[in-house]
Amino acid sequence: MDLWERARAFAGEAAKRSQELSAEAAKRSSALVSETAKKSKEIFSETASKSREIAAEATKQADLLAGQIKHLASDIPVPSIPPIPAIPPIAAASSSEPDAAELERYGITDDLREFVKGMTISTFRDFPLQDEPEMSDVPTVSNVRQDLNEWQARHATLVLSAVKEISKFRYELCPRYMKERKFWRVYFLLVNSYIAPFEKKYFEELKVKAEEEQKDSQKEASQASTTAEPKDTKAPSKTSSTNPEHDLDVFLLGDLGSDDEGPVDGDDGLDDDFDKIDATSGLESDDDDKKL
Repeated sequence: MDLWERARAFAGEAAKRSQELSAEAAKRSSALVSETAKKSKEIFSETASKSREIAAEATKQADLLAGQIKHLASDIPVPSIPPIPAIPPIAAASSSEPDAAELERYGITDDLREFVKGMTISTFRDFPLQDEPEMSDVPTVSNVRQDLNEWQARHATLVLSAVKEISKFRYELCPRYMKERKFWRVYFLLVNSYIAPFEKKYFEELKVKAEEEQKDSQKEASQASTTAEPKDTKAPSKTSSTNPEHDLDVFLLGDLGSDDEGPVDGDDGLDDDFDKIDATSGLESDDDDKKL
């Protein structure tokens, strides 16, 4: 029994001691919290006071600096600046976006767009066309092979910018699944019925234009040849002279210079007559001597 009583007494003493410790701990905690709150309040108040002082000092310094700048600015003469004219908006370059007339000229119509919308990647990839050997010396300009003719090259350039489906197909297919040359061959075979009239009209216009330019050049050449007069290259006659008296002497006396150049027709006959006269006179003189 004594042991039990002692245990109960020990337990009661422990509980009492524990309550005292708890009360003391709570009291100390409350005092500590109160002290901490008081210190925090003092620190916050002091910080706010310091902040207000710093802000007031900064405002004072800013006002002082602004006054100095204003005073210095009033002493500096300000040149008059003419008003800047308004800059007109820069018009977009005509080459960035092709106009409707050019698209129509190269066959990019609404019918073509609708037809292209029905195409898929498989349309190109499964088209029954064998790959041809790539020509390495054919250049590529503006993402378009230059083995196309003039009209086809321009059409391909325009269709890549105006029809997004074709641009997408080309990006996904070339060169992973097919070469550039095959892609455009397949494309032009697929859309041939839509673009053939426009391509034919384009080359007919070029032919007519070339013929007109050739006619104009021939016309200009003929006009230039007719305007140039031929010059007289004949040498003046020996008997021609600007002196009228000399012309009259030549008319009355004949051209004396022509006798020096050689015999004239009829001179041989005249010489024969003189020979006959000499022979007759000689015979007559002989007869007279005989009579004497």
